[in-house]
Amino acid sequence: MTQILPQPGILDIALYEGGASHVEGVANVVKLSSNENPFGPSDAAREAFRRAAFDLHRYPSTDHAALRTAIGEVLGLDPARIVCGVGSDEIIAFLCQAYAGPGDEVIHTEHGFAMYRISALANGATPVEVPERERVTDVDAILAACTERTRLVFIANPNNPTGTMVGEAELRRLAEGLPPRALLVLDGAYAEYVEGHDGGASLVEARENVVMTRTFSKIHGLGGLRVGWGYGPSHVVDVLNRVRGPFNLSTAALMTAEAAIRDTAWTVKCREENTRLRAWLAEALAEHGVPSDTSTANFILARFGSRAEAEACDAFLRSEGLIVRRVAGYKLPNCLRITVGDEPACRRVAHAIGQFKAGAR
Repeated sequence: MTQILPQPGILDIALYEGGASHVEGVANVVKLSSNENPFGPSDAAREAFRRAAFDLHRYPSTDHAALRTAIGEVLGLDPARIVCGVGSDEIIAFLCQAYAGPGDEVIHTEHGFAMYRISALANGATPVEVPERERVTDVDAILAACTERTRLVFIANPNNPTGTMVGEAELRRLAEGLPPRALLVLDGAYAEYVEGHDGGASLVEARENVVMTRTFSKIHGLGGLRVGWGYGPSHVVDVLNRVRGPFNLSTAALMTAEAAIRDTAWTVKCREENTRLRAWLAEALAEHGVPSDTSTANFILARFGSRAEAEACDAFLRSEGLIVRRVAGYKLPNCLRITVGDEPACRRVAHAIGQFKAGAR
């Protein structure tokens, strides 16, 4: 038996499974499993990607100054306090690498994003799961779970896969109540889908123990390029830049993301279309007897009567060429997460679920 073993915690990691994109034997599928923007990136972002092809022989910027400046100008943030990564996943990994290790605890909620637990285990820390209250983050439960070993608390707001949110006052109360050595990390992957929501930026600027993460993979339609960023206190950003690889983002990713963040009209259009279609889809599913919590993101968590019904509905949808996401791994076995697609996709999935429910009677 080999004595070559990984660090403690790594073998406890279950491999992350992304949303499926193919159904065997079915052509022209509609993918509604990964919360992608059905409208894709803006024309400006596509053009920037095309132009990047002329500089593929050059190393990319190591300081990401142009992208950080663009983010700062568009969102009113200090570029010096922004750190960029390969999706917000890499910022999450940096935080665990820098602040959590053996003997430390990392708190996440029971239906929270899987990468919180994975990144904690990868660095030898102990993930601590805290219950939610009716699929909503419970600040009191988090505070009760904190100990002197707590180093990081991850909150996705809006949350994935529930789509629910907690208000700024509750987040402020959480930040104020954390142990002195703990950081609150606000994952704002879906923040742009909430009009007027800053993703926690104001709380970051008011305190020394709050960090915000964001991504270009969702509303900006750049999931294939893997670009994310974090905003935090200077002392945290300095640490993250010390563990960040110097060339972690390609030239194409940097140029395209800069164009995407500056195209604010496209962002507004995508948010407005998502809001309209999300409301329509939720109401259509409710009329078929499939309830969902009020979602503030670009997906709906459809709830069924049992795990068996949810899985049967998923199988029926696949047979119709519609791919949604089972979320039993997020302790929601009786639910399916459905991305808000374009209008034809929304109408098609609602019609199919109606057919399924009618046939199940």
